[in-house]
Amino acid sequence: MSINRFAGVQGPDLEAGARVKMDAGELRGFFREIAAEHPLSDLQFICIGTDRSSGDALGPLTGSRLRAYGIEAVIGTMPDPCDAETLRVKLEQLPEGKIRIVIDACLGADSNVGFYLAARAPLKPAESVGLRLPPIGDYSIAAVVNRRSPKPYHTLQTTSLHLVMQMAEEIAAAAAAAFGRI
Repeated sequence: MSINRFAGVQGPDLEAGARVKMDAGELRGFFREIAAEHPLSDLQFICIGTDRSSGDALGPLTGSRLRAYGIEAVIGTMPDPCDAETLRVKLEQLPEGKIRIVIDACLGADSNVGFYLAARAPLKPAESVGLRLPPIGDYSIAAVVNRRSPKPYHTLQTTSLHLVMQMAEEIAAAAAAAFGRI
């Protein structure tokens, strides 16, 4: 889980690596652009989070939905989450040469809740809880599941599970549609 440190760049500035605020429809376009450049066989989805917190469950929920759509190259699902404790080990086990799409929940400005911050750039997982994990990914999607607060753990525990499940489905459906799985 990361905290959005960007206000959210508006417009198609993905080439520069800037985070772009997107709704679900724009997210479908983001995945279509990825699909136009890379076959599914070249991709690895890394869905970060834990099943022990409603706010931080976005990653494993998304990973499980991707698998349900027939996308197999997924790390981080509900039965086998990829969280701050297991991330380094799981990254060491990844096949070389894959394009990595990293998906994580984040906290951000009130105006960004329910939106996605997408980039052609890595993501820094667990930043909000003070961990220094390596930036990962060639593409990244941070789903803003709640507002930034001085108590991120509490905020994640009280985040709407309905919103998180809806956002996880939107991400997985956008990816599945772009790669012809639905």
